[in-house]
Amino acid sequence: MLSDDELLRYSRQILVQQIDVEGQLRLKQSRALIIGLGGLGSPVALYLAAAGVGELHLADFDTVDLTNLQRQIAHDTQSIGQSKVDSAMARLAAINPQIHLRAHRSALDADSLAAAVAAVDLVLDCSDNFATREAVNAACVAEGKPLVSGAAIRLEGQLSVFDPRRADSPCYHCLYGHGSEAELTCSEAGVVGPLVGLVGSLQALEALKLLAGFGEPLVGRLLLVDALGSRFRELRVKRDPACSVCGSAHG
Repeated sequence: MLSDDELLRYSRQILVQQIDVEGQLRLKQSRALIIGLGGLGSPVALYLAAAGVGELHLADFDTVDLTNLQRQIAHDTQSIGQSKVDSAMARLAAINPQIHLRAHRSALDADSLAAAVAAVDLVLDCSDNFATREAVNAACVAEGKPLVSGAAIRLEGQLSVFDPRRADSPCYHCLYGHGSEAELTCSEAGVVGPLVGLVGSLQALEALKLLAGFGEPLVGRLLLVDALGSRFRELRVKRDPACSVCGSAHG
């Protein structure tokens, strides 16, 4: 049940026909893992907390640096030097004290990542490197958990949803294979703050759709964001039957 305070807190969201009280209750009963609390993870965490997702698991082994503050809006100047998890938890608790927060302050190895993924209903990959994305994808396929994946660099962003519960869904590896040896990070190539805010907000929206059960998630579709020209483009992505990660996951 939702309390009177919750009905009031989430009233504008409950008014949306596709969500209603039933969808809000599903959000309250949901658990989501956010991997990375930087430029993408900040808006993801803030919006999911504000929306009433009942339990947020926050994973990041880094500390807040002055160079983060141009885009990582979950943190502030007073947070410099703090664990990003601790900084984000303080902000989220201030926004919505009714949700539960779980901390992962150290890097997740294969075993701890598998356990972290198994403990939730949905995973949001807000990390900034290919190795982590590959490991998170493999864990989500193994545990049968939907993955909302976002990325942004310079003035370009992309977003997709991979849902191993669906036989037609590709996984991250189907799309990106073994990646690129020349992969750049934001610290090397730069990134504009509102772009990661946009991609992260879209990730949060996709998570709410999956958890509350409304709309059409971005499964089998890759959304490309061109911030320079203010354009969006969508590509269809098919599951690779020979994929080394999910190829045998559906029998």
